[in-house]
Amino acid sequence: MTRRDLMVAAITVAACCGAYGLAAGAKPVLGSAVFDWTSMEARPTATGSVRHVVQAPTATLQELEMHVTTLNPGASPHPPHRHADEELIIIREGTVDSLVNGQQRRVGPGSVIFQASNQEHGIKNVGETPAVYHVIRWNSSKSPTQ
Repeated sequence: MTRRDLMVAAITVAACCGAYGLAAGAKPVLGSAVFDWTSMEARPTATGSVRHVVQAPTATLQELEMHVTTLNPGASPHPPHRHADEELIIIREGTVDSLVNGQQRRVGPGSVIFQASNQEHGIKNVGETPAVYHVIRWNSSKSPTQ
């Protein structure tokens, strides 16, 4: 075997590993997991706090990202915006106004908001106590670009 043969073999192996997500730096695929509320650190933000749950590929998604936001009364985490990924917001505590399809909807605990790809959306705490909500966002091979 020549040095050239070894180089070709090494390049082929590296390309195959990259194609299968085995290259250095690739995040491992998330398997079944439990995320314990008591072990999630609340990190302060300008509008409240956030608890990061996970951000990783799964067996069927290029990326699954979950976090829990605590939003101070009267606050919005950011202005209305749009992005290619889809997301679910599950209200745990408080009262929020959610911009959906160009309309504001007021919802409280137990409510679920679905934000479709590339549609403008926003959220604001309109209550007198902190609003807490879970955000679940994902990207798949079918996710459009912005």
